[in-house]
Amino acid sequence: MKNINDYLERAAVRLKKTREVSGLTQKEFAEMFSTNHTTYCRYESGDIKKLPADLIGSICEKYDINPAWLSGFENVEKYKINEKTIQKIKRLAILGTIAAGVPITSQEYIEGYEYVLEDSKADFCLRVKGNSMIGARIMDGDLVFIRQQQEVENGEIAAVSIDREEATLKRVYKADGKVTLRSENPNNPDMVYTKKDGKIITILGKAILLKTEVR
Repeated sequence: MKNINDYLERAAVRLKKTREVSGLTQKEFAEMFSTNHTTYCRYESGDIKKLPADLIGSICEKYDINPAWLSGFENVEKYKINEKTIQKIKRLAILGTIAAGVPITSQEYIEGYEYVLEDSKADFCLRVKGNSMIGARIMDGDLVFIRQQQEVENGEIAAVSIDREEATLKRVYKADGKVTLRSENPNNPDMVYTKKDGKIITILGKAILLKTEVR
């Protein structure tokens, strides 16, 4: 006999995955389905074991998900297979290095793909290398989803290239004619650039979502 807790634990994990793929925060996702933010967080963490039937129904209707899958059942397909579902899936490139003058989506610099819903706000993914952002709980091997944009607010985490070479993930600060790229690791000093340095600092996009590597 199957343990009912196994189903409930899978349901919590699958709820979180569905929300992550949508590109929304917990608060945004809760608001979309008219659910209290705190209560929703408890659904995702598993503190509240059973997902309400109306919440399951609303999420499945919006994303064409099989209710049995979201409820935690084994050996069932995640998506309802129909034309509408196929149109909602898009493929994001997972980038490695970026060479000078080459578009970020160039096949040469794509190490793989991640599949997300069509209305996801992300434009591409970046595989984290190293431990410079561990203070923000971004670890080596994690996958960061990036929304392509040329500017970010001071202190926001962004994918940045220096002279259009390998991309780096840092907090960005601009002030007094300087661009500071700051890590989240006290062992890594700030990277500070001015016009005199002659470096081309390009913001590739803002980090909006993190998918942690299974450890």
